[in-house]
Amino acid sequence: MYELPLGDGTVGFDLPDCEVDVAEPPGAEPVDVPTAARAAVEDPHGQRLSRLVDPDDLVCIVVTDVTRATPDDLLLDALFEELGRAGVPPAQVRILVGLGLHRPMTDDELREGLGDHADRAVNHDPDDCIEVGTVDDVPVEVHRAVAHADRVVSTGMVEPHQYAGFSGGAKTVAIGASSESFIRYTHGPEMLGRSGVRLGRIEDNPFREAVDRAGDAIGLDFCLNVTHGPAGILGAAAGQPRAVVSDLAGTARAALSVDVDDGYDAVVAGVGAPKDANLYQTTRAFTYVTLGAQNPLAAGDERGRVVIPAALPEGAGEGTGERRFHDRLAGARSAEALYEAMSSGYEPGAQRAFVVARALREHDCYVTDSAAPDVVENCLMQPRGSVPEAVEPGSRVLVVPDALDTLLV
Repeated sequence: MYELPLGDGTVGFDLPDCEVDVAEPPGAEPVDVPTAARAAVEDPHGQRLSRLVDPDDLVCIVVTDVTRATPDDLLLDALFEELGRAGVPPAQVRILVGLGLHRPMTDDELREGLGDHADRAVNHDPDDCIEVGTVDDVPVEVHRAVAHADRVVSTGMVEPHQYAGFSGGAKTVAIGASSESFIRYTHGPEMLGRSGVRLGRIEDNPFREAVDRAGDAIGLDFCLNVTHGPAGILGAAAGQPRAVVSDLAGTARAALSVDVDDGYDAVVAGVGAPKDANLYQTTRAFTYVTLGAQNPLAAGDERGRVVIPAALPEGAGEGTGERRFHDRLAGARSAEALYEAMSSGYEPGAQRAFVVARALREHDCYVTDSAAPDVVENCLMQPRGSVPEAVEPGSRVLVVPDALDTLLV
């Protein structure tokens, strides 16, 4: 019996007629988050936050949204303590939820994610932005709460990311608090087609470099990030954004990398909450497996398939980006036609449809156990009631229990 995450629970299945391998990363011991966060803030990369701010500064802290499993409440505790050491009163600190083009967080989600800090938080509005600079002649526009702040701070989760290599660092602000303009540039086909833009790579990655330069233009002074694996939070780092990402990406690579060969007929990929709330986020598992450093699926005439148990209570997703993702896939006659059509450009948020179409040209994606099989089918993917229904008997199968926290190399 194999067990994979499904929503907040798990789903079990057997594949008795298949040859099955399991990709289990080495992992690492989890840390106590409050202790690790405080230690990171007290010994940062660069100057301490308490030395960067003045007592009369207006501070804006940009935090992650519901699509990231960041313990923002605990990170905010550490940041408010440090600001208090500098004499900055809580009334001078604003909290902005970095949504990018995702849907706003509900009041209940804010309370669950931010705890006692929820009442200070507002959701980002990409239409309420001010230009603060340019990157490659593209305007960098950021929410006015960030633009008007004397000091800008962010939280973040440094985890494998399809485009940035690893998320976190300046990305929380540069994408999460941005207007459509910069998102359109960084997530467009020209950027995503560059060779250095790929999962697990931060060095010589044009996407990562653009995000970091946008952070410079915005004036991101300090960040507090964590990284995680199947066991929980594995570490924390604070200070200068580039150094923080490099530090925690090293921790993540050591804990999450698994050597695999190719030639598999199917990969069964686990996602779980919060990522399997909608199809937009769930398809990360499909593209991480097929477009990462090592694609374990067989090449040649056999297409190979990725099978993902996913709850999908939100269907395709409810934000602007999620709706555009759905509309592009649902309106396409084939993956090849969609990829070709989108290669000339698309609206921000639709980039996940472009990347999914790229992967669907070579491989099939099956989504099982979901509450939205019609949405799956409309989006050029295959719905099935269970994992065994999606795997052909006699297949050679790789099970990846935590596909978004496993680097196949």
